Formats: sequence, structure tokens, C-alpha cells
Amino acid sequence: MKIFSSEQLYQADQITTEKQQITPSDLMERAGTQIFNWLHQRMQGAQVPIHIFCGIGNNGGDGLVIGRLLIENGYNVHMYVVNCSDKRSKNFLINYDRIKNVTKSWPHLMTSEEDFPEINPEDIIIDAIFGIGMNRKLDGWVKKLIQYLNAEKAFKLAVDMPTGLYANEPLQDPEAVLQANHTLTFQAPKLSFFLPETGKYVPFFEVLEIGLDPEFLHTTEPLAELIAKQEAQKFYKQRQKFDHKGTYGHALVIAGSYGKIGAAILASKSAFKAGAGLVTSFVPKCGYSILQTALPEAMVLTDTEDTFITDIQLNFEPSAIAVGMGIATEKKTVSALVKLFSETKAPMVIDADAINCISENKELLKVLPKYSILTPHLGELERLLGPTKNDFDRIEKTKAFSKKNDVIVIIKGANTITVFGDKLYVNTTGNPGMATAGSGDVLSGVIAGLLSQGYDPLIAAVFGVYLHGSAGNIVSQQVSYEAVMASDISNALGNAYLALFEQEPQPQEEPQEK
Repeated sequence: MKIFSSEQLYQADQITTEKQQITPSDLMERAGTQIFNWLHQRMQGAQVPIHIFCGIGNNGGDGLVIGRLLIENGYNVHMYVVNCSDKRSKNFLINYDRIKNVTKSWPHLMTSEEDFPEINPEDIIIDAIFGIGMNRKLDGWVKKLIQYLNAEKAFKLAVDMPTGLYANEPLQDPEAVLQANHTLTFQAPKLSFFLPETGKYVPFFEVLEIGLDPEFLHTTEPLAELIAKQEAQKFYKQRQKFDHKGTYGHALVIAGSYGKIGAAILASKSAFKAGAGLVTSFVPKCGYSILQTALPEAMVLTDTEDTFITDIQLNFEPSAIAVGMGIATEKKTVSALVKLFSETKAPMVIDADAINCISENKELLKVLPKYSILTPHLGELERLLGPTKNDFDRIEKTKAFSKKNDVIVIIKGANTITVFGDKLYVNTTGNPGMATAGSGDVLSGVIAGLLSQGYDPLIAAVFGVYLHGSAGNIVSQQVSYEAVMASDISNALGNAYLALFEQEPQPQEEPQEK
């Protein structure tokens, strides 16, 4: 699924009306009808009071359509126009006239706090005040209205997006955003739904198709792409009968220091679980016995130093490399990285302390291999890029870093985003239980395992993130969020592969009475 900017969605609306020879108000009718159908299917005529708050733009026009259809079908509807300006959109006015034909008492014009209605906890609030067209900061009584609605315990449904939120711009005022319980968004989700600072206002959403021009949707380069099961299936490489372990490559995991050898175990095991044919772990001497005992499938090479990595000497040519997990940031380690980056020909995953070494020693950027995959958590990313103002600024700086250095950057989080130049890939798998020590080490191993099998670096990054999150979901459903451990995620990678092609259970039809 594609994620479009607000500008692209406006363009899609315009092209749709021209190609389909319909008016903008016809398209608005289509959108409002979809939300009415969603409500009607669930409410089945229930007389719960529904309070619809409409702005005076196109989002308000959507709300008027919804209200008119609900009234025509006998629902208990209370409508309010948030009269915050003298400017009204043409489509709002068309639908304002239409609703006057079906009711004499609604909608009420709101002009101050005195117009705030009484709302009971069992009521429903529909927010159609401002959608993607919002272009100013909310203040005065309108801001107080949002705060008033947030304080109410009634269920809150947002039309397209919660008022106060922007589709692809930073939050302006956290105190003036509707806290929606559910959002019904048109045609495509918005980027703000997936970012930490803005996504918390959209805990649940559904996408409603409104018939925008399919050619535009198919051919337009989106702001971002959403990676779900359907997309992940296309990445998978089927194994062939006469393949052997050499077919799937030899992954090298360079990880660990005294007290952090577990990072090497987690990454190495995950490279195997992702499908690498062979895995060699390169660790300080103190890790030799630990690796041989904990992961007998792996081969082990050691540094001459006991407690940290100083010189990476290999006796083979790796197919892929994962480096950085728990290696510390000693001066000799930095020198070893300079040599590794300068001489390696294999695709590479760079994580954790290797990223910190780059942040502290910018000369490493000059020898950073092209198309390397960097997997920082937010703290490591901040050290790499410098301070960022907000989530959108962080994305823009990451895109600039990616383009300048020809690398892929994974911004880890609730919805991990893979960045390659101007391209963004937003992941849909994962859960809060994965916020646990070692989870990142597992991800690096997964991506290295995919690279070793010949996956393109960008696909390895995007697919690896998906599999990692899917494994985390499988574990959390078995043991709870709180009990998830990184080793559990690694162990569940096989089930994540199997889940790729599991058939979704079909709803059972209720037996009909004769």
C-alpha cells in the first residue's frame, strides 16, 4: 500500500473528477457514504446519540454528508458547524444546503464556548472539523472545543484524520489534537499515522476506498510505501531442490566484547535462522568458548585481543557481514573498522557500536561501503545525524544522509522505517514487547542472513525488518509483551517465514433458519 502526501491526494481528487466526469461534491458524497456504511453496518439502527462536529471546509462537507445519510436512515443525530471563519468551501455549502432539506433543527452554528453541547459517555462523537486541508494552528475557542471533546468519555471517530494532525508535517500544538479512538481515512493512510510524536493520536485506523483514479494511484511515486504481508510475500526467494549450503552464502558476524558476547550469539543465530548457509562469528578471545558452546552450528574466529576487537583477520571471503553489535568504541576497534570498510567487497549491515564509532570518527564515512545497511536505534541515529526537531525533521535528515553516503538507513521504532535516498518503507509488524535488550542484534543477524543468500540490500533491509517484527508478534501472542526476549524472537523466525504464506481464516457463515 502506498502512502501519499496531502498534495498528492488533492491531485488525485482533481484527476478523478476530471477522468470520471463527476463533480467534487460527487466525490464527497462517495466518501461520506463509505463512512455512513461503516457506521450503519455496526450500529444497525441503534438510537445512540451521534454528535457530528463539522468544520467549514471539505472535511466538514464530508461530515454533513455523513449526518444527512444518518438522519435519512432514522439515527439520532446532533450536528454542529464549527463556525471559525467567514470562508467556506464550495462543497461545504452544497452539502449544507442539502442537509437543510432533511432536517429543520440541525446543524447548530457554534461561535464560542457557550455553544459546547452536553455529551454523555455512551454517545458517539464524529470529528469532521479539519482534515488534510488544515493549514493553521488552532487557537481560541476552537482549541478549547478540541480539549472539551478530549475530556469527554464518548467514543470518538475521526473522518480522514483527527483534527489538529497534519498528513505529512510536524505537530504544531499537542494540546489541540483530537484524541480519536478510531480513524476512518480515505484511500490511503497518512505518514503521520506511523510516527511516534503523531501516531499516538491514531491508535486504530481503517482505510476506506473512495474510487480515486487507479492509474494515478498506480503510477505516482508515493511519499512512502507500507510493507505488510502482501508486499513481504513478493520479496521471498523460493529454495530449489538441488541447492546446498554454499548456495545460501557464508555470513560473517563481527560482534562482542567482554561482557557482551551475547550480542554475537544472538546475531549469529539469527543469521542462521534467516537462512544463511554458513555463519562465522568473529569475536575477542574471551568469546571463543562461549560461542562454541552456545551455538555449535557457527564457526568461530577470534581477535588477538582478549576483551575487544582490534584487527579483523579472515581466512575466507564472506558473502555478507554484520558488524558492530557490542564491539565497544576503543581506538583500535575504530582502526579495525577503517580497514574493514576500506577492503570489504561483501554487502554489510552496520549496527550499534559500529555506528557509534562512525559518529565519533567522521573519517569512517569516507570509507563507508556503498549500499551498506545502518540499523541505529533513535539514540544512535541522533548521535549520527545530530539533533533533530521532530520525527519529520529526523526523516529528512536521514534521507539526506542516505543520499550523501549511498547507504540504507533503518530508523527503528514502533513502525520501523527503511530509508534509501528519498524512498521510505514503513513496516507494519512488531509490538512493544520487542523493546528489549538484544532485539536489535537479532535484526542485524536476520538482514545479514538475507544478504548472504543474495537478496538485494534494499530488499534484505525491508524484508528483514518485516520478518523480525512478525517473529516478535508470534512470540508476544504466546508469552505476552512483557515476557518477550530477544532469543525468543530469533527462535520464532522460522514461524515468521511460515506465516508469510498461511491462509487467513475465513469468517464462518451463520446457519440460516428455515
